[in-house]
Amino acid sequence: MTNGRVRDDTPDAGRGAAVLPAGSRRREVGSESARSLLLTVLGEFVYPRGVPVWTATLVAGLSALDIEEKSARQSIARSADDGVLESEREGRRVRWRITGPGTRLLAEGTDRIYSFLADSVPWDGRWLVLSVAIPETQRQLRHKLRTKLTWLGMGSPASGIWILPDGTRETEVAAVIEELGLTGRAFGWTGTLARIGDPDAMISGAWDLVEVEQRYAEFLSAFGDLVPHTPEEAFRAQVRLVQTWRRFPFLDPALPRELLDHDWPGPEAARLFHRRHDEWHARAQGFWTDLEGSTS
Repeated sequence: MTNGRVRDDTPDAGRGAAVLPAGSRRREVGSESARSLLLTVLGEFVYPRGVPVWTATLVAGLSALDIEEKSARQSIARSADDGVLESEREGRRVRWRITGPGTRLLAEGTDRIYSFLADSVPWDGRWLVLSVAIPETQRQLRHKLRTKLTWLGMGSPASGIWILPDGTRETEVAAVIEELGLTGRAFGWTGTLARIGDPDAMISGAWDLVEVEQRYAEFLSAFGDLVPHTPEEAFRAQVRLVQTWRRFPFLDPALPRELLDHDWPGPEAARLFHRRHDEWHARAQGFWTDLEGSTS
């Protein structure tokens, strides 16, 4: 920040209550990386508009979320290094355009986040089972596989075995296996569960549903009565809402009702997410529009 303005000279890179008081928010941000918040901001405010954004606008937006300028600039540079953003220089100033791969990443994430738990259909009893063995020495590949399969809702009840009570996701799982070059090491089946072993033990081994349910309770508590009073508060609330909600597709396998022994809080949380998002959308977008104007 220089003389009240955010400097826009980032060098080119390759690739519960109302809004919390500043001190509380500063502590809250410690658990969230600037990069993660930047991706949420890109997905909510930059990607839908389809136009480049100045460094100063991104830095100011992250500043409203209590991210320091240095961390904001580092997160922008990292996103460029990862191929999500590409720079355009105009004189001494730099603006950023979302790349083709970045657009696909944000489009897929947006679709997953906003469609999650939107539909509830009767279960046909079919499971998708995947067997894929990766040595411990290939930790990076193991991590990529786990991240992508978890994003699809799969869980692992035993080493090398992944399960999902949805046989229709076969194509998506096959695409992950092909993308990671694991076609020769993977085998998959779809079908009903045999009467061998304890299905409840299998499910609890694949997913920590107790923790997921607790996360839903925290979500409902945090956003149930949250009332932002200004456009900036609406912007902060909207980013926090999406930032929190986008974790649930990684955590919750969205099990069919037939596999749950009580009412699952996921659908209630999904309704709250969409309701709050609709309520705050116009003011949050208005804040971003004003921010673009003041940093242009």
